[in-house]
Amino acid sequence: MNIIGIVCEYNPFHKGHAWQIAASREALGDDSVVVCAMSGDYVQRGEAAVFSKFARAEAACLCGADLVFELPLPWAISSAESFARGAVSMLAALGCTHLSFGSEEGSLDKLELLASQLTGPDIIEEIKTKLSKEVKLSFASARQAVLQERLGDTAALLDKPNNILAVEYLKAIRQLNTALMPYTLGRRGSGHDEKGDGELRSASELREMLRRGDDPGAHIPAAAMEVFRRELEQGKAALDKQRWELAIMSRLRMLEEKDYLLLPDGGDGAGQRLYSAVRTGVCLEEILDLASARRIALARARRMCLCAALGVKKGFSQEPPPYARLLAANERGRKYLRNIDNTSTISVVTKASTVRHLGAPIPELFALGASAHDMFTLLYSSPAERMAGQDWRTGPKIV
Repeated sequence: MNIIGIVCEYNPFHKGHAWQIAASREALGDDSVVVCAMSGDYVQRGEAAVFSKFARAEAACLCGADLVFELPLPWAISSAESFARGAVSMLAALGCTHLSFGSEEGSLDKLELLASQLTGPDIIEEIKTKLSKEVKLSFASARQAVLQERLGDTAALLDKPNNILAVEYLKAIRQLNTALMPYTLGRRGSGHDEKGDGELRSASELREMLRRGDDPGAHIPAAAMEVFRRELEQGKAALDKQRWELAIMSRLRMLEEKDYLLLPDGGDGAGQRLYSAVRTGVCLEEILDLASARRIALARARRMCLCAALGVKKGFSQEPPPYARLLAANERGRKYLRNIDNTSTISVVTKASTVRHLGAPIPELFALGASAHDMFTLLYSSPAERMAGQDWRTGPKIV
């Protein structure tokens, strides 16, 4: 029996995600167990998810996933490299035999070639040399130029977001020396941050539909949409960008300059630049614009803002995640969970109360995520759903 690992955000879960799960099972065996490492209430692009981690995990398990574990906060909102490394490490520790992921390329050969080049011994020095000679280049542009010199047109694959993550997964498999077998599927439907015209739409397009008050049910499996409609009816959705901006800016303005210097990706003057932007900017968009620069991408600035607001400091995601918190499971997943409990190389958390008895740094990391969930609930439209401490009281959803 194969154990298929999937790294995901499911923000929100849609028909493309359901197709990936079904296609992976078709290729690797109908009896395969699908184990997901999913971002929690905040996602890698440096934003709050539209629905809580509990609702998104429940939706996934109703639509084909067997187990959904939370990728702890510091890894979920880190760079693509750290995000992929943390998730791959966690899935390997949970006993996965395969890693399934989407890509625009749709086959492994060229992606593996890029991963091998980027894990080679000389690549970083070549990129640094390129940056020193061409000071107007960003790190990503310098990396692309070096790969173009080495591989020609194959380097252009890194212009696509899913290919970028795919290469990071392959790099992580190599660097961690895991036995995970990679399996990639060609992305279907509209592209990342693009509008489509078919049944399969991008998650970003569905988020905008939700914010406009439109019904995205034609593009989301019925079981998942039932969960999301319940959350909407209960006022448990993070759709109001103004409420989000107020929540994050109020936190950013309370911090001192030294706090910004301790942020992940805060080196090379980025921390000081963000601090100055916060003291000057009157809205989040202006802060991000002021904080961004030639070598500080907008996505990096957005993640730094989120890390600052949530108390995530550099070094938190340096090592692999030390625990995996179960968010949702079905019957097949529960059967496999009994095997995980005996074989996993990391702590599996099914009850929040147990983390207090686990070794460092698990209690600190869990408390960090629980505090972040308290901030997330402030984005709900229903005041009754904004109570603090919910992360400590909520158990996994069994479907």
